[in-house]
Amino acid sequence: MMRWEQLFAALEAQFAALADDGEQAEFADRTRLAVGAVTMSERLAGSVDSVVRLRTSGPTITGVLRQVGPDWVLVDESAGRQALVRLAAVTGVEGLSSATGPALTAVALRLDLRWAVRGLARDRAPVSIVVQSAPADASMQVDTGMTGTVDRVGADFLELAAHAAWEPRRARSVRAVVLVPLGAVVAIRAAVLG
Repeated sequence: MMRWEQLFAALEAQFAALADDGEQAEFADRTRLAVGAVTMSERLAGSVDSVVRLRTSGPTITGVLRQVGPDWVLVDESAGRQALVRLAAVTGVEGLSSATGPALTAVALRLDLRWAVRGLARDRAPVSIVVQSAPADASMQVDTGMTGTVDRVGADFLELAAHAAWEPRRARSVRAVVLVPLGAVVAIRAAVLG
């Protein structure tokens, strides 16, 4: 009789170990599925108010992460300057916490880059725009010399009244009106008036 009890005890221990292994494997699978559903915006939202370093297809942008949209982030840089960065131009992020933010609401999903740039146009804020371009040799070049005021924003472009960063937008100071594809924008920085 003792032998049967030992056999059953051993079988129960093996069953319990297999059940624990199965639960652990199921938990690991659920964790992988949950992490696999996290968007870049949600991951970044977990680090709002943290200092981050954004590597982009243009310059590296360092500052305090203030807001996250569906396709953009807003970073407070030094000297009171803010940068609106297009997420598709980001090639890496340093300084993130381990937290993940909540999923964007249906309303927040509609507040895309066009919406943010329209706010700049409405405020008549002078800006500096960093864009990327692909020349014939296909190497990326960055143009940081576009300053002015956003006049209007279309479905996939913005129009910039080009003028010196320190000047307010006046007809006599506008050198040109430049159509900029939103897909070419790396970052839009608030220009410092001086």
